[in-house]
Amino acid sequence: MESLSTSLKKKATEQHYRAEVMIAGEQLRLRLHDGKLIKDRRYHLRTYPNCFVAKELTDWLIDHKEAPDRETGIRLMQKLMDHYIIHHVCDEHSDYKDAKLLYRFRKDDGTFPLSKDVKVFMRGQSLYEKLVSVEESILKVREENSVKYQRTFLGCEMVDWLIQEGEAENRKEAVELGRALLEHGIIQHVSNRHHFFDSDILYQFWINFRRRRRLTELLNENSSRALSESPDSPFCLRKLNPDPGNTSFLSVQTNKEIKIVSAVRRSSITSLAGNSNPYFSTTPALVFPPVAECNPKSVLKRPVTNEELLSPGAPYVKKTLTIVGDAVGWGFVVRGGRPCHIQAVDPGGPAAAAGMKVCQFVFSVNGMCVLHLDYQTISSLIMTGPRTLVMEVMEAIE
Repeated sequence: MESLSTSLKKKATEQHYRAEVMIAGEQLRLRLHDGKLIKDRRYHLRTYPNCFVAKELTDWLIDHKEAPDRETGIRLMQKLMDHYIIHHVCDEHSDYKDAKLLYRFRKDDGTFPLSKDVKVFMRGQSLYEKLVSVEESILKVREENSVKYQRTFLGCEMVDWLIQEGEAENRKEAVELGRALLEHGIIQHVSNRHHFFDSDILYQFWINFRRRRRLTELLNENSSRALSESPDSPFCLRKLNPDPGNTSFLSVQTNKEIKIVSAVRRSSITSLAGNSNPYFSTTPALVFPPVAECNPKSVLKRPVTNEELLSPGAPYVKKTLTIVGDAVGWGFVVRGGRPCHIQAVDPGGPAAAAGMKVCQFVFSVNGMCVLHLDYQTISSLIMTGPRTLVMEVMEAIE
């Protein structure tokens, strides 16, 4: 077997660190939206959507123990700027200043660079979510040379799985995908000695996409590996706890509800806009707020199971929707779980234009079957995927 070259090890480590910065930045973005630190702001008679004040964010980092002092907070945000996660709203400052200046996450204004490396990272994240969400996953704890490794799989197992799930057309294509994931630090040989092969060599996911990142760890580019492997680390794998009976929905039944949901869509991939105005005074929120007025029952008349949807002769028809997201999202709300359904659709948004309707069930997202997933996981898949979203939905035959 060939050995993994020193240059490839270095490249994988660099790609792994880049991925850690991206994940940490995205987790911070969601928290700031939820904490209402990101919102539309006016400056010199102009409104800047979805931005934050640098000085306020530095205060927030210290208050939430993400940074011990202002200097560290500045260094952390500069790290995000260097990796094209955030930028000054007018790009007049190339560095992060602890002042009353407006900055914005590039994911919130559509300027996040979708390079080849980023696309590989997103593909790896999608595959990881798919693998950890199934009951009989190929990811298992395995032992090699008396050492136990987490989230492992055999190379030939991964190739079989990629073809079975339609992620690759043949074994050659599956191996090429595996090699790209390894070169980008997403997977690795358990002892870091081999490239990816269609054989019984043992590999593991190096990146745990679901663990929570500590921002201060971004300042040490050599620390991410040690932290992720520590059993006492807060980065250990945490499985989602989907609640199929969740009824915390956002609806479009009243004008008040539409206004609140509109604010969500400004910054959320799977949320809803009920107003064509691109600016909103209401603070956007990525995690849907438990507002009493916006917590009606599900739009479904009754619960529907996967077995009912897929049974022969069932009164449901499958449709494929191609939705090209605009600057503020796709314009729909997904809720429920196993299966998820469309809870609300913005009549003026991209989803409605593509033919999406309320009460449709989500069958697949970008080629991945999601009938077994909860709405949080599906939202994450959409959020980390491409702007052009391909969804298969099932709707009742009238």
